[in-house]
Amino acid sequence: MYYLNCFWIFSIFGFLLETICYSIFKWSGESGILYGPWTPLYGFGAVIIILTTHYVFKNFKGNKFLKLFLIFLFNFIFLSFIELIGGLLIEKLFSTTWWDYSSHKYHLGKYVCLDMSLIWGLCSIILIYIIKPIMDKLIKKIPSFIAIIMTLIIAIDFIITIINKVNLN
Repeated sequence: MYYLNCFWIFSIFGFLLETICYSIFKWSGESGILYGPWTPLYGFGAVIIILTTHYVFKNFKGNKFLKLFLIFLFNFIFLSFIELIGGLLIEKLFSTTWWDYSSHKYHLGKYVCLDMSLIWGLCSIILIYIIKPIMDKLIKKIPSFIAIIMTLIIAIDFIITIINKVNLN
C-alpha cells in the first residue's frame, strides 16, 4: 500500500506543481491528460525514484557524494526516458502534444531537453533526501482502503479519458 499511496499523492503533487508553475511563469498548456487533479506521470516517476534508490543504491559502498551523483545521474537518464515515452504515448493515443522542448537549446526531439533532465535529476535528490522522509510519516498512516479508493478513482479517470479522447483511427 505504501507505493500506491506514493503514486496517488505524488500524482496530485505533480498536478499542483505544474498548475502553480503555469500560473506563476505564464506557461501555456495544462497539467496532465486526465480529468481529475492528478498527473500520473509524476506518481510513476516518484515511485520509480523511491524504488530504484532503495533497491539499486541501498548497499552502495562508496563515497556519499558519489552515491548522490549516481542517484542524480540515474534519475536524470531514467526520468528523461519516462518523459520521452510519456510524450510519445500521449501523442500516439490522443493525437496531441502536451509539451514541446524543440525551442530549447539542447533538446532531443520534442519531449526531452537538457534543462528539464537536469531538473528531473535535481528533483530526485530533493525527493529522496528531503520530501520522502517528511512524507513517510504521513504515507504510513493512510489506511489501506484510502489507497485502494484513490487508485480506483484514478484508474476510472484513465478509462474514461481513453474512451473519450483516444483517436481510434
